[in-house]
Amino acid sequence: MKSRLQDIRKSVCRRENLIAAVSALLVIFLIVGIRSVFFTEEAEQQIKVGFVYVDDESTAYTYNFIQAQNALDMTYGDQVETIAKYNVPEGKETEALQELADSGCDLIFTTSYGYGEGTKKFAAAHPEIQFCQATCNDANTEPVFENYHNFMGEIYQGRYLSGVVAGLKLQELIDEGLLTPKDAKVGYVGAFPYAEVISGYTAFFLGVRSVVPEAVMTVKYTNSWNDYVLEKKYAEQLIREGCVIISQHSDTAGPAVACEQTDSSQIVYLVAYNQSMADVAPTTYLTGSKINWEPYISAAVRAVMTDKDIEECVVGDIHGQDAGAGFEEGWVEMLELNGVIAATGTTRKIDETIEAFKQGNIHVFQGDYIGVNPYDENDTYDLNQEYPENGNSSAPTFGYVLKDVITIE
Repeated sequence: MKSRLQDIRKSVCRRENLIAAVSALLVIFLIVGIRSVFFTEEAEQQIKVGFVYVDDESTAYTYNFIQAQNALDMTYGDQVETIAKYNVPEGKETEALQELADSGCDLIFTTSYGYGEGTKKFAAAHPEIQFCQATCNDANTEPVFENYHNFMGEIYQGRYLSGVVAGLKLQELIDEGLLTPKDAKVGYVGAFPYAEVISGYTAFFLGVRSVVPEAVMTVKYTNSWNDYVLEKKYAEQLIREGCVIISQHSDTAGPAVACEQTDSSQIVYLVAYNQSMADVAPTTYLTGSKINWEPYISAAVRAVMTDKDIEECVVGDIHGQDAGAGFEEGWVEMLELNGVIAATGTTRKIDETIEAFKQGNIHVFQGDYIGVNPYDENDTYDLNQEYPENGNSSAPTFGYVLKDVITIE
């Protein structure tokens, strides 16, 4: 009987201990849950985000940034308030930055290359604000500030693939007997002789040459990002010179209109940048590429909301205070393909090439070419040794013109 009572007492004690343990765990979980909610709310305070734009939504370049700005509302709702300054000339950004700072912005995105110097100086004077400058490569040069960052999509990937699409069309025309290999002439309307532009048209051209190795290219600079009349005029000149493919690194529809208005006896096709030109040039537009700014901008906002380093929150190629990425992280995208006029098999080739980029199997800046620095003819680069574009920065650095195959007019 005594033994039986002892067993019962032990059972009751075990049950009481179990209940106590479960109760203690529930209390711990409740406390942790409350703390988690508290600190999440504490970490994700409402912030104010500013944007400085060189144009407005009427230009594709700025419109793509505006899309990323608008996406913040979808992602963060009332947690993020945005303020934008439009049509701010390069070199005149300080006034806009001051207005955004006075408005209480915690984070400011500046979106044109020419803002870089002024924005970095402003960042030095306002360490309480984070500044993210697009398309520049000065965040890691002295003096380095923890609140000044660079970012850009690795657009050479999209340029190269656009060139592949153009090359496929050229090859189809050659196969049909409408052109000969020596007629494979490409024209390019570029804004400035900057590395960003040179890298872009070189990648495009090498994409064309990956399909049609006889292709040559002529480049005309407008010395302006946004000059419809001059862009259209230069595109028309290139077409008269026999260029069958026209592409651009400029911000207007001028080249597209020039292609579409060409006499029907002249074979010409357009490869766009930043926006589809299917509505402007339905019979000549092939495709194009653009940078998707949303992944970086959203990640930078999240970083500031949670009081973390921006580069810690960005998924991409990180170089100190600088971040970039290509197709693999969705920072570079192809524009719509005009399937009516694109060469047979183009869609499959696009998919294969994007996958090859993601796997690191395409080496764009490599081949039997000599590049010459347009500012110093004694500075050359032999592309038999691959040039590592975006190897140390998100902004393009390849600034050599390929000898004998690319002509600057």
